[in-house]
Amino acid sequence: MKTVVLWVCFFVLVTGVAPTFSQVIKLGTIAPEGSPWHESMLEVGRKWKELSGGKVKLRIYAGGVAGDETDLLRKIRIGQLHATALTSTTLHNIVPDIEAITFPMLVRNDGELDYLMEKLGPDLEARLAKKGFKVLAWSTAGWAHFFAKEPVITPADMKKRRLFVWGSDITLLELLNSSGFNPVPLSVIDLLPALQTGLVDSFAAPPAAALSFQWFALAPNMTGFPWQPLPGATVISIKQWNRIPADLRPLLEKAAREVGGRLQKRIRKLEHDAIEAMIDHGLTVHAVPPEVEEEWRTIVREKGYPAFVGPRFSKDMFDTVRSILDEYRASGGH
Repeated sequence: MKTVVLWVCFFVLVTGVAPTFSQVIKLGTIAPEGSPWHESMLEVGRKWKELSGGKVKLRIYAGGVAGDETDLLRKIRIGQLHATALTSTTLHNIVPDIEAITFPMLVRNDGELDYLMEKLGPDLEARLAKKGFKVLAWSTAGWAHFFAKEPVITPADMKKRRLFVWGSDITLLELLNSSGFNPVPLSVIDLLPALQTGLVDSFAAPPAAALSFQWFALAPNMTGFPWQPLPGATVISIKQWNRIPADLRPLLEKAAREVGGRLQKRIRKLEHDAIEAMIDHGLTVHAVPPEVEEEWRTIVREKGYPAFVGPRFSKDMFDTVRSILDEYRASGGH
C-alpha cells in the first residue's frame, strides 16, 4: 500500500496532475442483444463515454447471461453488478407500492399510465433511493397480453392451460391455484425451453417481448385485451452512482432519461408493429366480448383485491392510484 501511495505522489509531482478517473459500470439485463431495450442501453453507453471524455464506460451483459431480474437485483446488492433494467415485476421487491400501478385491468391505456407516472414518479424515485437505488430513466416493456398454444378468451379457457408465472411468487401462486388456474413458476429465461417441452403452454407478456424472444411461435394465440401495463426503470446502485464525479452525474442522468423517453415512444410503436409482424407469421388475435372481459374483472375484484391490496401493497397507494385515474378520466384524458 505504501508503494502504491508513493507511486501516486511521484506521478503527481512529475506530471503536475492527478491520475485520470476511470470507471466501468457493469449493467445486466434480460433484454436480448439487438432488441430495442439493448440498443437503447448501447446508446446510453456511447453517450456516457462521450460526455465523460471516456471516464465512465458502460459494460452491458445482455440476454440473461447474468441471470434473470431477481438474479440481477441480488448481484447489484452484493456488488457484482452496478446497474440493471427492471420491470415492475421485480421493482416491487424493492418498493412494494409500485405494484399498485400494474394491478390487472386497472390502468386502461398509455395516457393513463403516463399521467400516473408523472404524478407518482418523483415519490417512487425517492423511495427507491432510500433503498439504495438511483433511477436513471423510467421506461416500459409494454402491455402484457395472454399468449397460449390454444385460444384463450374466457377465464375457463385459461384454467385448461399450464400458465407460466415469473419466479416463485407465493401469493400469486396461491391465488391462481385457489382460483382454479394451473400456474407453473419458472425463471423468465426458462420460458422458451418450457414452451418447447410442453411444461407450459401459455404466458402473459408484452407483444414486443413475445416477438423479440420468439415465444409467440410456440403460443400463437393472443387474447385481445391488455392484462396490465409493465412499466420499468433502469437503476444503478446509489453507492456506485456516488463514485462518479459530482459534475458528471447531471449530464449522465439527463442523457439516460432522454434515451429512455425515446425508447418509451419506440416501444409503443413497436407494440403495434410486433403484433402485425406476429400475425404475418401465424399469430391469431382473439377478440374478447365486453361481457367476457367483465368475467375477468370479476375474478380480479373478488380474488385479487383481498390478496394484494393491503397484504402486498398499501391501500393508501391503491386509493391514490385510483384517485389519479379518476382525475384523469374526469378531465377527458388530458
